[in-house]
Amino acid sequence: MQPSLLQGFPSTARPAGPQLARHLPVAKVLVESSLPHLDRLFDYGVPDTLDHAARPGVRVKVKFNGQDLNGFLMERVAESDAGHTLVPLAKVVSPVSVLTPAVRELVSSVAARYAGTLSDVLRVAVPPRVARLEKELAVEPEAQEVPNQAEPGGATSLQAGPAQDALPGAWAAYHSGQAFLHHLAGGGSPRAVLNPLQGFGPGGWPQLLAEAVAAAYAAGRGAVVVVPDYRDLDRLEEALRGLVPEDAVARLTADDGPTPRYRNFLRLLAGTARVAIGTRSAAFAPVRDLGLVACWDDGDDLHIEQRAPYAHAREVLLLRAEQEDAACLLAGHSRSTEAQRLVGAGWARAVEAGRPDVRRTVPRIVNTADSFEQERDPLARIARLPGAAWRAAKEGLERGPVLVQVARAGYAPSLACEMCREPARCGSCQGPLAVAGASGTSAMPQCRWCSTPAPDWHCVHCGGKRLRKGATGVIRTAEELGRAFPGKTVITSSGDQVKAAVGPGKALVVATVGAEPVADGGYAAALLLDGDSLLRRETLRAGEDTVRRWFNAAALVRPAADGGLVVVTAADTAAVGALLRWDPAGYAERELSLRMELQLPPAVRIASVTGPRAAVEHYTAAVAAELASGGITLRTAGPAPVVLSGPPSPRRSAEDVRTLFFFPYGQAAAVTRVLRVTRAAVAAKRSSEPFQLRLDGIDVL
Repeated sequence: MQPSLLQGFPSTARPAGPQLARHLPVAKVLVESSLPHLDRLFDYGVPDTLDHAARPGVRVKVKFNGQDLNGFLMERVAESDAGHTLVPLAKVVSPVSVLTPAVRELVSSVAARYAGTLSDVLRVAVPPRVARLEKELAVEPEAQEVPNQAEPGGATSLQAGPAQDALPGAWAAYHSGQAFLHHLAGGGSPRAVLNPLQGFGPGGWPQLLAEAVAAAYAAGRGAVVVVPDYRDLDRLEEALRGLVPEDAVARLTADDGPTPRYRNFLRLLAGTARVAIGTRSAAFAPVRDLGLVACWDDGDDLHIEQRAPYAHAREVLLLRAEQEDAACLLAGHSRSTEAQRLVGAGWARAVEAGRPDVRRTVPRIVNTADSFEQERDPLARIARLPGAAWRAAKEGLERGPVLVQVARAGYAPSLACEMCREPARCGSCQGPLAVAGASGTSAMPQCRWCSTPAPDWHCVHCGGKRLRKGATGVIRTAEELGRAFPGKTVITSSGDQVKAAVGPGKALVVATVGAEPVADGGYAAALLLDGDSLLRRETLRAGEDTVRRWFNAAALVRPAADGGLVVVTAADTAAVGALLRWDPAGYAERELSLRMELQLPPAVRIASVTGPRAAVEHYTAAVAAELASGGITLRTAGPAPVVLSGPPSPRRSAEDVRTLFFFPYGQAAAVTRVLRVTRAAVAAKRSSEPFQLRLDGIDVL
């Protein structure tokens, strides 16, 4: 043990402290600190005066290295192995036990999976305290849970029960759908991956998730549902009305503010609310008798926590389902490769609609790059708004709103070489060049990072000196469409002006990917522009993410029988084919098989180490040596210079490098343990500069 790890313990020369509690006088406390070498429990004495209040899970204040620090009392024991007199707890900050045993176990599992610290995970799991609310809401300790006597769940348990006809019919269009609900309502723990066909109306995904929650609630069990943002949360909450008592539902999202969030957290602790719905941090909600965990659109990167250890809400829910023997539902219009891996491994069952229901529910899809459209419009491949797209918008506006999906916000956010189409870069900092306003490329280009003008720019790849717009933003697109369709209302949704819904009126709705509003009654048509731009992004998940965004937008359009039409402007690729066939599962299976062949995530797990070269090399060498002693050799890549996606900052240097570790799931527990322990040892010795350790980051490849 390093000497620095003992700084929280008192010296044996200290005078005798207060009288300690007679029963379990030692408190094991986790001090709030993100330092890896302090990620452990420290022993403190429990004064007799705090015996009643010092319960496991409460917030406490302790003396640590001469400072008053906050912490969590994790457990009480009879004896300490510290070998010296213990410092007493300074204070019990709150008598409310905010950490239930189940959540404490979950926090430990998440920290272990992502090689992070308990404090970092707790920062996400427990919302900030609002003291006055604790006086308003009396929270009693969680009652001893009675083990669920129902048949253990699993992928093979989706068998319909005798009361099948009594359940609602939104799931009836999906193979094994009602069987999933019956098993859930009977107290079982089935696992399913669902691909809803429609994103609006009574048969949309909010209704499907709400019925699953109602089935779990009817069985006397709780539920946790995580969605990407507040717009999805509002729709889910509306769908739950009438199926679950309103006072049984608690919203958990930082968008509501600290007071409503903490009030709902306390309601869940008290057991007065049994259903938690919210954004990513809601995955840790202290729901009693948990029967169902669900995640909507798990491929959305909003599910990834932006602070260390960067946990994904889907993975948190999967850990929780295993830990508490709860049912699990992953739902989305498309299917992530991670969800497909669960289906392929037999852990979850696919719940899909039959082809007749697909044809009856989804819109007609047209690709402007296919041979038929190319013959009718030879310029369709290079035009941003081909003839087929223009006709679809014109005819759609006669029946209702038309959605136009574009790749970027703003006006003309980036520039590229006109000859070779390579992105134009600043000669000073290598940042992207752009122009502001409506003046296009005739204005002086300047760097978006350092604002340096580039009057004499030339391409380092081909020597070209002429620039073109890399992609047209939503504002410019709205202006162009406004001129193309005079007299029609144009609505934009992007950036910090995202609209949740639009009416049924005849309007052009121009939105960036992910910001598409829901139209009352569905859109008459949708134009999916900039498809090639999305597919050409330099990321492993470019195709998968583009397909997800296309399906999410297309699901907002009316069925083909009602005139619904979707026009996609992209090269005829496997991604376009998946949309034309409305086959998200087939695309996910194809993508996963390619990743398995190449041994890339999610076929394997990945760890990235980013920072100064000396620190990265020192840490990776220590990890490799420790793993080799245990007979494990990892495939590595790097160290390689990091390509910054934004301007340099105190935490992101242009000289930073990155090393990648690839390891199979069978070795994941051993590898993550070594990554975590080695990081703590390096931090304790302070032998190198700080670096970032991140597991399963989707943006590193």
